[in-house]
Amino acid sequence: MWKGNVFPQSSPGWTDSGNFSSLCPNGSQWVWEGLGECAQDARDMASVCLGLLSIVCFMVSSLPQYYSSCKKGNMDSALSVWFLLLWLGGDSCNLIGSFLADQLPLQTYTAIYYVLADLLMLAMYTYYKMRHRIAHRRTVLNVVGISCVLGLTAGLAHLSGVDPEPEIIFSGFRSRSLLSTTDTSSIQPFTPREIIGFSIGSVSSVLYLCSRLPQMHTNFKRKSTEGVSYFLFALVILGNTTYGLSVLLKNPERGHGERSYLVHHLPWLIGSLGTLTLDLIISVQFFIYRKAPVQNVNGSLGTDETAPLIPS
Repeated sequence: MWKGNVFPQSSPGWTDSGNFSSLCPNGSQWVWEGLGECAQDARDMASVCLGLLSIVCFMVSSLPQYYSSCKKGNMDSALSVWFLLLWLGGDSCNLIGSFLADQLPLQTYTAIYYVLADLLMLAMYTYYKMRHRIAHRRTVLNVVGISCVLGLTAGLAHLSGVDPEPEIIFSGFRSRSLLSTTDTSSIQPFTPREIIGFSIGSVSSVLYLCSRLPQMHTNFKRKSTEGVSYFLFALVILGNTTYGLSVLLKNPERGHGERSYLVHHLPWLIGSLGTLTLDLIISVQFFIYRKAPVQNVNGSLGTDETAPLIPS
């Protein structure tokens, strides 16, 4: 999920240290200069720390699957290609949506890295599919997958080169105030740019939720999770948990109440916490099939060389 122009388009000089005292009074300077966020109290700092932890989880989550795939060489039969494609689609939409909707910087950082990780995993899947030369009818699916990867990569490269007009949004004190004259109980209207980002973010949430279903079906059909690293899902579960908490703990922007803040971030919360539930179901599959005999996609039993990586 990562790409070049990652900072939200906010007021000019948002990260300028000269404006730190005026735009972010009593805030953390390292968070301001390093992340472009204004963290003024313990709640904001907790949001930043959880967001950083989620980034670490997402960064290392794919490594166990890379290792498993290189060791076993059966990634094309263990993982569903639709799981990978829908996951890539969700991450790509999440990246574009978070960029357009001026989401938190940490949200955009997470989006960029995961797109790159998805592309690498899909490339590995294609490599093993081509290497094993499984049925000719699946070659068409490989071509479709590669075309999607190239199309998304070209689209993201084009998006990164576009320099949108900055929206002048002055961000001052972002914590709640009991004496504020703004009606924080109402939902603040969306800007045209935010509407586009919100819509794309909603599509990404649907893709995230749908991406787990093919993998759940593949595990059920094979009656095995052999070749799939559980640590991939365990780290994603931890990442989505800390990611969702980081968004929920963040103080609303000035003029936004809790309700308005949640509505503006709803697609990303659903995409994060919704897939968390489905990943827990996949975890149950790992538990159920932990002692099941290894089966290939054609129903034949595997040999000891294809024993599950995760011991019971």
